[in-house]
Amino acid sequence: MTPEQYMTRALELAQRALETGDVPVGCVVADRDGTVIGEGWNRREANSDALAHAEVEAIRAACAHRGGWNLHGCSLYVTLEPCPMCAGAIVNARIDRVYYGAKDDKAGCCGSVLNLFMEDFNHHPRVYGGILKEPCAALLRRFFERLR
Repeated sequence: MTPEQYMTRALELAQRALETGDVPVGCVVADRDGTVIGEGWNRREANSDALAHAEVEAIRAACAHRGGWNLHGCSLYVTLEPCPMCAGAIVNARIDRVYYGAKDDKAGCCGSVLNLFMEDFNHHPRVYGGILKEPCAALLRRFFERLR
C-alpha cells in the first residue's frame, strides 16, 4: 500500500472521532510487511481521558498485536502532526517512520512548533508530512467551525 492509502484509512478513523464529538484525528500503524497492526482515533471526549489520542490508541493496539512494546520496523500514519505526548510515545515505541497529513501550528512536534525527533534522544524516526494534507485539514476545519 502507498502512504496515501494508509492515510485514507486514517481519515476514515478520524471520521469516527468526529461522530463522537472528538477532534477528528485518526491513526494507523503498519509493520514492515505493510500489514496494519494498530488503529486508533481520538477518544478524549468519549473516554474522558486526556491520553486517548489517536496515536496512543494505535500504538497500544500495535503493541498488543506484537505482544511487546518495541515497534521497530513499523510506520505510523496520522491525519494531524503529532503533539509532544504522541511524539514521545513514537520515540519510546521505536517506530521508524511517521507520515502525517495536516500541520499543527499550535502543538505539532514534527517541525511546526519544534521537531522532537531531532532532539538528543536514542531514537530518531523519519518524518514525512503533507500526506493527503488537504482532506486532513478540511476535516479539522469543519470540526472547529462547528464549535464556533
